[in-house]
Amino acid sequence: MNAIKEAKKLIAKDPFKPSAKTLADLVLSLESHEPFQLERLYSLHLSDFDLAVQIIKEWRLDRYYAGKAKLYDFAVQASALNAPGQAVAAPQQPSATVAADTPAQSPS
Repeated sequence: MNAIKEAKKLIAKDPFKPSAKTLADLVLSLESHEPFQLERLYSLHLSDFDLAVQIIKEWRLDRYYAGKAKLYDFAVQASALNAPGQAVAAPQQPSATVAADTPAQSPS
């Protein structure tokens, strides 16, 4: 099972679990390009830490993987559950364009 699917299951199973919250916040950070405090990963059990590293690798290698959007939705929902009193924003779909993340090619 790939890391994105595994993280989705972990977050869905118990979004209040500290490791699920950390992974959800990591996903939100990766998608939104916002800072994430790496020291939060050190508080994870080794298996969850390894999962976080795998998520980062998959995110980097396959930015437009269809499962990423589903995981992002779960992360948004989990984040909203862990932030009482805050309004829940509608999840945004990942950008369909690759141009912003793809280096410009020089003319041949």
